[in-house]
This record gives sequence, C-alpha cells and structure tokens, in this order.
Amino acid sequence: MKKTYNLSPNFSKRQRNFKEINFIIFHYTGMQSEIESIKRLKSTKAKVSCHYLINRSGNITQMVKDNKSAWHAGKSKWKKFNNLNKKSIGIELVNKGHRLGYEKFTNMQIQSLIKLSLFLKKKYKIKKENFLGHSDIAPLRKKDPGEKFPWKKLSKFKIGFWYTNNKKNLSSSNKKKDRKFFFKNLHKIGYRYFKINSKNAKDKLLIEAFQRRFYPEKISGRLDEKTLKISELVAKSN
Repeated sequence: MKKTYNLSPNFSKRQRNFKEINFIIFHYTGMQSEIESIKRLKSTKAKVSCHYLINRSGNITQMVKDNKSAWHAGKSKWKKFNNLNKKSIGIELVNKGHRLGYEKFTNMQIQSLIKLSLFLKKKYKIKKENFLGHSDIAPLRKKDPGEKFPWKKLSKFKIGFWYTNNKKNLSSSNKKKDRKFFFKNLHKIGYRYFKINSKNAKDKLLIEAFQRRFYPEKISGRLDEKTLKISELVAKSN
C-alpha cells in the first residue's frame, strides 16, 4: 500500500504494544484545505494529530507511527472504554466539514480508506464493530465524519457495522416508553454520555449522532418511528 510520511510531533511518547490497538476512529479534518489541515495536525500549539491523513485524491500520508498514541479522539467513551486515543488509530479524511462547507467524500478517498482499513484490520486483528466515527465516541461535541460518510458501503467490506433490515419481531411503538427503549438500544450498541432512565437536555445530540450514522437522510434530533426501529435493528445486529 503506497503512502508518504509527514510526521507530526503530537503524540504520546510511550510506545504501545500492538495488542493495545483495538479501534479505528474515522474523522474529517474540518479545515479549509489539505495544507491547513496538515499545518494544524503538526502544530505543537494545537496539540492534535492523527495516524493517517487521506486527501481528496486518495493519497495516504502517515503522520504518527502506529505504535504511538496520536491525539485525535480527545475526551471519548465507547462501551467500557474511556479516552480512546490509547487504544485506537485515527484516520482523517480531508473535508471542510460542517462549519466550512461539508463536502461529499471522493471515490478516491473512500477506495484508499477501504484499502487502509482492511490492511490495519488484518494487521491488528480489529473487530469490524470497532471501526467507529468521532461522533460515535464523542457525540456531545463532534459531528465527524458526518452524514455523507458511507458507513453502509464500508460495512460490505466488514469495516464498521450496519443493520439487517428484518422487520420481524420488532417492538411496537409506545410513546411513553420510546425514549427509554431507544437509549437502552444505544447503550447496547456502545454509545455513552446519557442516562437510560432520566431525560437530559443533551439527549438531542445523542439522537442526532445516531441518525447521522444510521439514518442520515433525517437528522432531526427527535425520536420518530423509523429511528426507533433502526436503533432496535442495529442493537440486534451488533
């Protein structure tokens, strides 16, 4: 697999054992250009980085070696894990992001991402369900890689998880119990930052994060029948 190197100084100095690498986290850069993205990912002031950057032409640049923890995930949770930098590889795709004019990812980017992901999956024996987006592990503050990221397509390569559209044995909707039902499903899938039994003003952000990944055509932050059904299907498929 062809790649170039443009190493960032931003990483934790402790060398990690390859067995510690259990997750791949996908991001978009959210910067105006590739040049600006690289500049930020190498800035000692910004204190952020990634292991790999994939530009709009599909070229792969390694910025932190795999055996070091890059600073890409920040404060994060998934299932029993906190602060996923230690256990993950971060991949950034050049994209202006929601703040500057969110773009569709290019075919060349996605083809390179698939090749890189399959390579890393095999090398580190990473489970398909451990390919996650930044908004999965930090839903209260992040939207990347966003609703234009092709999760369904990637799942066909066993990169990330999707759901089987089986309408049998689905629970019937009950307005009084919908919220609890949805967040029980979210907890089973792996999402955190909420309480199943009590409402919170930030619930909307969790619903949006779920919709952004599994129901991208409708990111409302509100629970509707389809969102509930998809959450049940994902929980049963995962």
